[in-house]
Amino acid sequence: MNKFFVFLLRLVLMLAGLLFAASLVVVALSLVALWGLRYLWAKLTGQPVLPFVMRVDPRDGFNRMYRARQQQGARTTDDGPTVAPSRERIVDVTDVEPKWPRS
Repeated sequence: MNKFFVFLLRLVLMLAGLLFAASLVVVALSLVALWGLRYLWAKLTGQPVLPFVMRVDPRDGFNRMYRARQQQGARTTDDGPTVAPSRERIVDVTDVEPKWPRS
């Protein structure tokens, strides 16, 4: 009985993998068909055929986080501008008591 359930599990997982692969093929073929229609339309209208371009600048993510941090530090309250917590200086905290070395 145990071998039957193992076989059934393998069969279900294999079918799930085949379904996922088939869905990827359908998506890829849909994109190819869409590009083909776009190509055909461009040829019929006499326009140049432009490729699909996805412009990604790796600096955009850094700049977005950098600006968000600057805006967070610039927030104000009723008392006036606040300082970001990482930049505050705590001067009245003592966490150790100095002791003279034994001789």
